[in-house]
Amino acid sequence: MAHPKRRQSKSRKNKRRTHLKIKAPLLVKCSLTNKKHLYHHAHWHEGRLYYRGKIVLEKNNP
Repeated sequence: MAHPKRRQSKSRKNKRRTHLKIKAPLLVKCSLTNKKHLYHHAHWHEGRLYYRGKIVLEKNNP
């Protein structure tokens, strides 16, 4: 197994790990339902599943 000849600096390690920080989820408001939902995700509203402003699925009530 390879091993470094000299130790890398702490700042170099921290720069490499900056992309691992947790970010807040991106929320978007639907133009049809005015409901907030996750970007690139379908969402339910009044028994219908919406995605990109279109009805994808309707829930049947017996």
